Amino acid sequence: MVILTLNCGSSSVKYQVYHWTQKAVLASGIVERVGQEGSIINHKAPGIADIGIEHECPNHIVAIELILKTITDPQHGVVKSMSEIGVVGHRMVHGGMKFARSVLINDESLATFKELIDLAPLHNPANIMGVEAARAVLPNVPHCAIMDTAWHQTMPESSYMYALPREWYEKYMVRRYGFHGTSFLYTAKRASVLLGKDPFETNLIIAHIGNGSSINAVKNGCSYDTSMGMTPLEGLVMGTRSGDIDPGIIFHIMKKAGLSAADVEKKLNKESGVLGITGRWSDRRDIENAAEAGDKIALVAQELEGYRIKKYIGAYYAALGHVDAIVFTAGVGEMGPVTRHLSTLGLEGMGIKVDPDRNAKAKCRNAELEISAPDSPVKVYVIPTDEELVMTEDAFALMNGTYDVHTKYHYSFQDASYVNKQREAGLVSDLKKKPYLADLIAHPKKA
Repeated sequence: MVILTLNCGSSSVKYQVYHWTQKAVLASGIVERVGQEGSIINHKAPGIADIGIEHECPNHIVAIELILKTITDPQHGVVKSMSEIGVVGHRMVHGGMKFARSVLINDESLATFKELIDLAPLHNPANIMGVEAARAVLPNVPHCAIMDTAWHQTMPESSYMYALPREWYEKYMVRRYGFHGTSFLYTAKRASVLLGKDPFETNLIIAHIGNGSSINAVKNGCSYDTSMGMTPLEGLVMGTRSGDIDPGIIFHIMKKAGLSAADVEKKLNKESGVLGITGRWSDRRDIENAAEAGDKIALVAQELEGYRIKKYIGAYYAALGHVDAIVFTAGVGEMGPVTRHLSTLGLEGMGIKVDPDRNAKAKCRNAELEISAPDSPVKVYVIPTDEELVMTEDAFALMNGTYDVHTKYHYSFQDASYVNKQREAGLVSDLKKKPYLADLIAHPKKA
């Protein structure tokens, strides 16, 4: 059976096609510029040359129809017909307090997601458009919603409440929700495997560092605290988002610059972070190149981002009391040794010792790597995330009637014997170019 997962943005649709029996990714890709001129689908499949096809997509229905046409195409498709698709999994950014787990999508649950739009106005509308479009194109297939926020529903009240009028919580659902839940779930389970520990006896600090970034304190295998709040704006310094600021700044700048609430919201979400600091770059690779060339502002951006992560690591270490491992994941976390170095510099007194050489060499998306020094009491791992696999397994289990919350459900990647076939093949190629990676690979320890 084939499982299709969709991640719909306001102007894009990412997809993955997974064969459940073969336990293999058949294809993945993205439709970009949905609703704009110059729409294009970029499609990748093992054994088939990558393709890019221009096709006007005025809306998400056309974009999803294009995806289905591409994956069933006689030349570069990976399934014979749409009838092979057994279930569709959709990423849903915000589930509010209504959803503590992934759910089957029906008219009732979809209406609830629409009620939650105010909590995620930048994300949920696009997610909902994708769901409605996919249900229109595939009306006889089960559709499932996998929430970014569900993983964090185990946080205690002391972690998720704000020191604000309680009426705001009771009437307007103002509280910390947290995001990147599927990424944290996957990497938490994988870190436990590498440590050789029961996941529910494992304490971790996981840093998901990308264009959007957040950090998660995991206590006994469950989310205990996280840096993103009611929205994905709070917490770490990000590509274009400010992260933590003094809220008084908002009132000050509205008065001084004559900005509206909508203006400030746009500034904080799309024109701040490292882009705001440098005035030029949100991509950390550009900032790294500029810093190496001596650009002082680029250096400040690097140091500020690393320092913010380090402060959270220290705070979460105190909150947990004991930490088994620090985990870095997502684009920058997996490929950014400078950010990892600045985030852990000077933490030796806490038992967090990173080997500089191992860290500098650790740039690989096809293997789980260990960058801690041999005598580090706290392990430091780089674990490539796999949010699509979590979505795939949740969607299958929901369709099959075997799904439950992660504390009662066993994922395939919790097993020491688990192998990602696509990454295994990619690692062979990586090792030919970078044979030294073999010495960095983290192998599961015996329980």
